[in-house]
Amino acid sequence: MTVTPPDQIESTGLSSTLPAAVEAIEGRGPWLLAWARLRRDKVAVGSSVVILGIILLALFAPWVAHLVGHGPNTQFRTTGLSPDGIPVGPGSTFLFGTDDLGRDVFIRVIYGARISLLAGAVSAGLAVAVGVIIGLAAGYFGGAVDGVLSRFMDVVLSLPYLVFAIALVSLLGPSLAISVAVIAFFSWASVGRIVRGQVLSIKEKEFVEAARSLGASHLRIMFIDILPNVLAPTIVYATMLIPLSIVFEATLSFLGIGVLPPTATWGNMLSESIAYYKVAWWFVAFPGLALLITTMAFNLLGDCVRDAFDPRGNRLFVATEE
Repeated sequence: MTVTPPDQIESTGLSSTLPAAVEAIEGRGPWLLAWARLRRDKVAVGSSVVILGIILLALFAPWVAHLVGHGPNTQFRTTGLSPDGIPVGPGSTFLFGTDDLGRDVFIRVIYGARISLLAGAVSAGLAVAVGVIIGLAAGYFGGAVDGVLSRFMDVVLSLPYLVFAIALVSLLGPSLAISVAVIAFFSWASVGRIVRGQVLSIKEKEFVEAARSLGASHLRIMFIDILPNVLAPTIVYATMLIPLSIVFEATLSFLGIGVLPPTATWGNMLSESIAYYKVAWWFVAFPGLALLITTMAFNLLGDCVRDAFDPRGNRLFVATEE
């Protein structure tokens, strides 16, 4: 077999026959490949658009309320309720109808998105931060440190979060801060176990041994050399942790141990609609639909991020083909 020297490739014109996929992949790291995969994934783009739309509605909820002229807690006893005291259905005045007190369901839904997104993002961020630190320490140091931290994570994972939440709220009182703290406390252990497993497989690699031989400190090795290599699975899990946190917050509010009325949250609205679902379907349908769409969009995005970062997935290279 004859091999053409590199210096003759250009002169013979062989460079023009290289596959387009090889040229596209050349010089790209896993992060660029993952980004290219996500940009061309229709499900990822669609779910991102939905999430962005929900975020924008939540951010501009006061502006929308001012434009419509309906506040989240404004009661329209005359126009928002029938003569029999039944909520009014969807129409031009009330886009999503009204609730049992004559309040605009649409305005309350977008205000509820502010609470749900805030609780989901903050609790997921706290859980990831704590889980990464404890997982790094457990996996890197091993031995007794690993044994104590791993057993602590097992204990947290075995605790029933609803019972713990009810007990904590009975002492401190229901609030958004308590809900976020409870959700984060019961979520970090899963992140810690994932990070610990990744660190155990990475800490014996050659580049880590080289850093040790050069006298690098433990903190530098953990956060500079090891942490970047475990960010991909951590980001994937964090993306899927946000919808789980949103559902947790809605569950706590539904049970009356989260954010209390009259603050608009999806959980509170679902709880208030129990007595009216037979005569006012919109009262339960629109908050439930908002919760369903939000959690589904985040879950779909998390699946796409997982596929994009998977180096063994054949679809990773589809992004470079055009």
